[in-house]
Amino acid sequence: MTARGSAISSRRGRWQTAAEVLSLVGRQPGITRAAVARELRLSTSSATEVTARLRDLRLLTETPAPSRGRGRPTTVLLPHPEGPLVLAVNLRQGTWRSAVVSLDGALHEVVTTPHRSRQPQAVLASIQAAVENTKTQYGDRLRVVSLAVAGTVRENRLMQASTLGWDEVELSPVVGETGLTLLAGNDATLSGVAESRTGAAAGARTALHLIVEVGLGGTLILDGNPASGATGVAGEYGHMPFGDRSLRCPCGASGCWDLDVDGRALARRLGEDEPDDPFTYAESVLQRTDSAASAAIALSATALGSGIAGLVNAHDPDVITLGGLAVPLRKSAPDAFDTAYRDGLMRFHRGSPPPILDSAHEADGALLGAAALGLDHITTEPAIATWAEPTL
Repeated sequence: MTARGSAISSRRGRWQTAAEVLSLVGRQPGITRAAVARELRLSTSSATEVTARLRDLRLLTETPAPSRGRGRPTTVLLPHPEGPLVLAVNLRQGTWRSAVVSLDGALHEVVTTPHRSRQPQAVLASIQAAVENTKTQYGDRLRVVSLAVAGTVRENRLMQASTLGWDEVELSPVVGETGLTLLAGNDATLSGVAESRTGAAAGARTALHLIVEVGLGGTLILDGNPASGATGVAGEYGHMPFGDRSLRCPCGASGCWDLDVDGRALARRLGEDEPDDPFTYAESVLQRTDSAASAAIALSATALGSGIAGLVNAHDPDVITLGGLAVPLRKSAPDAFDTAYRDGLMRFHRGSPPPILDSAHEADGALLGAAALGLDHITTEPAIATWAEPTL
């Protein structure tokens, strides 16, 4: 190792506590210096020293915390106005959304852009233009582009996305020649990360998150991180054979759970043609009160509840969170859902089944999850050391 390399390695060893502090700021926005000291078991002097270092590095700033009577005053830790940033992007069926993300996980400059073309090259070119504009605006402060995609993602490559009508697509063109790091993941997985970090499943060691839009996706979260599987594509719960085995899914498998719970299932049960936009179609059916719609909704709610019970038997989560159409589907046929859920549980689970909660982040879940993925990347010890290099 060269002398310079040895020096960098040595400095990186000093950033462990700094990384832990920045992680807390991202997971607990508005956290005080005193709370950081308690969480990390730091002395007052150590907490003061590390936060001073982070101020000098343009990573954090501090403001007085609201007074709570007697006792030593403390400060709230906030992102430095010149600190590093993430660009989070959520690529969906008809639109893509973007937001600039500061170290506390807050979303700034949120923009929704409709697809002008369904062709992957055109959509990715549109996102690339936004990335390049953001890079021009923020310069070296922008460190990472974190992309949530409604499809199966493996190592920054989209393997398939039936909702977009895309097959295999390389996603790296979105960063163009900017030199930025690209992190890409499935939107349902990243929604689950958001719920586990700052949403309805916060504090749970094992959480199961499921979201229904066009199909069903989800993730198993262990201590705040998704179980990614051997090649990074775990969580494709919608493609488990919980459905009608006579039906062939666009993914290539038969009997996918997807086809029993979403707008396509509702249309089939109502004897109607498969809709071009299953999500909007499902929303309209869920507003209906006629007997045919109620029967179709009850069957989809039954399929949803039964499948969730199977996943509880497999994973033993502390809590389940639901997003997208799963929430109104459950509420539209609560008896059918609850009966199917309880009947599908192993006997020992029935006395105290894991609670099923509505997601806290709703439509922002995937964007917030992408933000969390990006922040994880820029608050590692090596990333902090790299950011600190110009000032050392």
